[in-house]
Amino acid sequence: MVDYNPKVLDFFKKSKNLGPLKNPDAVGEVGNLMCGDVMKAYLKVKKRGQKEYISDLKFETYGCLAALASSLALMKLVKGKTLENALKITAQDIIKTLGGLPAFKIHCSVLAHEALAEAIYSYYQKQKREIPEELEKRHQLILKTQEILKNKFKEFS
Repeated sequence: MVDYNPKVLDFFKKSKNLGPLKNPDAVGEVGNLMCGDVMKAYLKVKKRGQKEYISDLKFETYGCLAALASSLALMKLVKGKTLENALKITAQDIIKTLGGLPAFKIHCSVLAHEALAEAIYSYYQKQKREIPEELEKRHQLILKTQEILKNKFKEFS
């Protein structure tokens, strides 16, 4: 049995706030074939002046308690932030917001982090905007990781 701290359990209890977002501006999907978790991040973006802000973010999360809590913690961290500032949030920030995660559940925070990055990447693509170099690197790494995992476990998929 996994021993989660009270903050993680509190975020999990709010998991009813998860689900698809109607008419999203972008969607990012990632998964971890090793644990089976899958996350979709739905993003709504609003402009104020020259800046673009995340007006809403929802997750569909298929995974464990830590995956659900990580999705909700990230939602709390990025709503209202500019896309640029949202990209600066790290998996460690998610873990800190949750008050910590067991070491073997750290990948849940990374998955949420990756789903957000993929949603922002998708938004930039749809808007035909230049994709920041760091975001492009993250996207390519996510694609490469997914391809390695698919090849390694192709008999199970």
